[in-house]
Amino acid sequence: MTNLQRLYVDQGQSPWLDNLTRPYLRDGTLARFIDEGIRGVTANPTIFAKAIESSDAYDEQFAGLTNTGGTVIDAYWDLVIDDVCDALALLRPTFDASAGNDGFVSIEVAPELARDTEGTIAAARNLHTRIDQPNLLVKIPATVDCIPAIQAMTAEGRSINITLIFSLPRYRQVIEAYLSGLEEYAQVGDDLGTVHSVASFFVSRVDSEVDRRLGAIGTPEALALRGRAAVAQAKLAYQLFREQFAGNRWTALAELGAHPQRPLWASTSTKNEAYADTLYVDSLIGPDTVNTLPETSITAFEDHGTVARTIDQNASGAGAMLEALELVGVDMDAVGLTLEDQGVASFHESFAHVLETLSTKVRQLGKH
Repeated sequence: MTNLQRLYVDQGQSPWLDNLTRPYLRDGTLARFIDEGIRGVTANPTIFAKAIESSDAYDEQFAGLTNTGGTVIDAYWDLVIDDVCDALALLRPTFDASAGNDGFVSIEVAPELARDTEGTIAAARNLHTRIDQPNLLVKIPATVDCIPAIQAMTAEGRSINITLIFSLPRYRQVIEAYLSGLEEYAQVGDDLGTVHSVASFFVSRVDSEVDRRLGAIGTPEALALRGRAAVAQAKLAYQLFREQFAGNRWTALAELGAHPQRPLWASTSTKNEAYADTLYVDSLIGPDTVNTLPETSITAFEDHGTVARTIDQNASGAGAMLEALELVGVDMDAVGLTLEDQGVASFHESFAHVLETLSTKVRQLGKH
């Protein structure tokens, strides 16, 4: 049994692959990952941009789309949606065998909509209409402007992946939007069991930003806290998940078939080479969670990772760590807002870059 398989069987955590490319779909790589224990796939504008720019596997379809008068942006979405549909088919057996607990593939709304509530709602609705599959998750960013979109989509019975969560206050808002959306959906009498959601809580980027701030502070007390903020905050997020998906309010929804919105640990590759390459996998293992992993993290975890429940170990110490950060002058809410802005900007840049790359291809094709 692989370590990925043991994560799920022994610890109740679902490992998902944080990558989707057409070559992986064509050469059997994704199928092999699934055989070895991968139970879902996530992608984002940066991942799709790299996939399209680094492979000629998209060229023939792209040429056909644009030669018949299609726009570059429409062609981009056609390319991405075809990949997502192929991945959904590969993971459908996992979805069916797990009674809808896993087997999901995520596709994100356009990054420029991150501050546009109504635009996000329309885009998410459109993607769910175009890709009418039960194991699709549409990604919506957890910006202030998109919190109402989370509730609106849940209230329509649409399954979503809330991304770019960097702080506990924002995570609390995301949970509230999901619960309120379920309550709205229940009022129209539809089956809550068809609605699925994960909340993507980012990890390693938190340490990168906190470590930068601790280095700027420069005191021995500050420097001693480096590399510890991200795991501590994620453990507190898990506590919040357990608290919110319990009690009378949740029980009433669960009795109608509702699924809890599992926390998904995102950005779990180690950015600092001084830290263990499995730090954000080994430290965040526990039931009712997802960890979405790039290939490098999967390789490292299979080689020397430790499969053991760690997510709720030393929870009191996690709270003390955030208090210590505050004492030395690190505002974790400000860290979260900074990272959110950076995340939105990064995805927007990737999206714009791939569109420019595709536009260049159109011009090149026009010369031949």
